[in-house]
Amino acid sequence: MSTTTTTGVRPVPSPGPRGRYLLKRATGMEAAGWASIARVLARRPSVPPGATGIRYDASFRGTLVAFLCVSVVEVVAVDLITHDWPWIRFPLLVLGIWGVLFMLGMLLGYVTRPHAVGPAGIRLRNGGEVDLDLPWEVIRSVTPRRRRVPDAPTFCLSGAPEQQTLHHVVEGRTDIEIALERPVTLQLPQGPVTVVRVHLAVDDPRVFADAVRRHIP
Repeated sequence: MSTTTTTGVRPVPSPGPRGRYLLKRATGMEAAGWASIARVLARRPSVPPGATGIRYDASFRGTLVAFLCVSVVEVVAVDLITHDWPWIRFPLLVLGIWGVLFMLGMLLGYVTRPHAVGPAGIRLRNGGEVDLDLPWEVIRSVTPRRRRVPDAPTFCLSGAPEQQTLHHVVEGRTDIEIALERPVTLQLPQGPVTVVRVHLAVDDPRVFADAVRRHIP
């Protein structure tokens, strides 16, 4: 298993203040969380017709569930402790319930939006915030190949500017290498990046490879 050195994806400079960029991302994450909750209630995961969903959250799913349970316990505890002081109780309850729903939306974003391999190509996801489309016509090859990417953020880059690789990292690793026919520009929350390869993390590389073989030789 090889080791790759990466750099983080930097936000694209904009004429507005950095606060506006952060507010836009926070608003987008909030909306994505509510959309994920709605998808679970409607039993409609975001997997294109004819596609196979491949999850990537097994290594941190338990941690998110634990944080969610702790948040629920905290809301109950706050309600009991502040029951006689409604001017404190209600604001704290609103904040606590919002925190629980935000955490639930984040967790369900991973449940309802897995990576997808289908007739149109590969969709690379990360929760409710990232959805990257790689049509088959821009894909040269797909190879199971585990790489260590220590201390890397979820999305990062490596390589020279004209030969960049985008890494989707989970627990310091990627599992699949996708080589592209030509440089492709992908839209991340930080801004667009142009890459010639994509390395992504999946729970089961074999299932991902089998799904790919059903659509390309």
